[in-house]
Amino acid sequence: MTINFMSKKLSFVLSLVGLYLVSTGISFAVFNFTKVGDMLVFETPVPSVSQPPTESGFGPIVSLVGPKDQVCPINGEKFTKIEKELWEVKRPLLVMIENHEDSRPQSGLSKADVVYEAVSEGAITRLMAVFYCGNAAYSGNGVYDIGPVRSARTYFLDWASEYSDFPLYNHVGGANCSSESPGGPCTTDKRVQALEQIQSYGWLSEKTRSDLNQFALDYRVCRREPDRIGHPVATEHSMYCSTEALWATAEKRGLTNVNYKDQLWDKNYRSWLFKDDSPSSGSVSPEFDFWRDYKAYAVRWNYDKTTNSYRRVNGGEPFIDFNNKEQISARNVIIQFAKETGPVDIHKHLLYETVGTGKALVFQDGLVIEGKWSKKSRTDRTLFYNSTGSEVKFNRGQVWIEVLPTTGKVNY
Repeated sequence: MTINFMSKKLSFVLSLVGLYLVSTGISFAVFNFTKVGDMLVFETPVPSVSQPPTESGFGPIVSLVGPKDQVCPINGEKFTKIEKELWEVKRPLLVMIENHEDSRPQSGLSKADVVYEAVSEGAITRLMAVFYCGNAAYSGNGVYDIGPVRSARTYFLDWASEYSDFPLYNHVGGANCSSESPGGPCTTDKRVQALEQIQSYGWLSEKTRSDLNQFALDYRVCRREPDRIGHPVATEHSMYCSTEALWATAEKRGLTNVNYKDQLWDKNYRSWLFKDDSPSSGSVSPEFDFWRDYKAYAVRWNYDKTTNSYRRVNGGEPFIDFNNKEQISARNVIIQFAKETGPVDIHKHLLYETVGTGKALVFQDGLVIEGKWSKKSRTDRTLFYNSTGSEVKFNRGQVWIEVLPTTGKVNY
């Protein structure tokens, strides 16, 4: 009787173990296999990112002591040699970050080299942050340091294309050919189908898979944190990613500072021109609405003479980086006026003219430069010129590019 009882008990335990192995195997498959086109791709493990972010967890991972004489090719800021050694083995990482009221304060923007801002839909703006140099010494703390991450939009792809043929582009889904009912006709204007465009650009190809769509990533790369900022938010405002894990994923795919052909990411990259600070007696501070009467998205950049920078105020409140509790400040604020078309479909998608020329305002050193912007093709760099036709030299440091419709008004 005792032997029979022990046998049954052992069988029960073994069955539980088997069930566990099956369930974990299914979970492993779900999180480690992704489909790219017609291929099933295995995602190799990335460094473990298991600890929830804390304020103390966002500090530098290396000493920042030493001469700052290494120039960042993205925004001209100078860093230490150690920091350069960290960034030069990678390629730029571009992350879609939302700006809905409920998403504030966002994480990681103070360490971005460049930030683009434009309306996505319904007067709500979306940001694309470029991480390369400023984030180099801070990526590697084992925390989810950027977000909330949101979906792709076509005009941001045009700006992302300026940062190599295969830029690392992080997002959560995006505008695509969708229908109101299963099997129904596509109701998305072809011009705004960002996911289809990503595939056509080769960012999903086997050897050049630079697209970092959260839906195709290991859960250790991005995760939802609905209570991160101290109160619950809706699911769509809760996705955060780890720059460390994103770069590690790219490395596993063969995309570091070089691609599978051993070509450097900046082979065709066009850097802007930079200069040292030359503060004036001016104190010009730009203020504008993306859409009239939507004050939650009104922006003012207050010029700070002591730092020769502009501090961002959004919706009447200081715009803070959750990671370090610092107010976002930029050395250069650019207003790029672009033709706005739309909504172009029932999903209220918009289009902004990114290729061509248009009016631009550049705020730096407490002054404003009235000029124009020019971009020859999707992959060409957007360049900015003053009223005499000379290319503008930017102050070294963070650059914010604010994209307004041609009818937009800026007070300064």
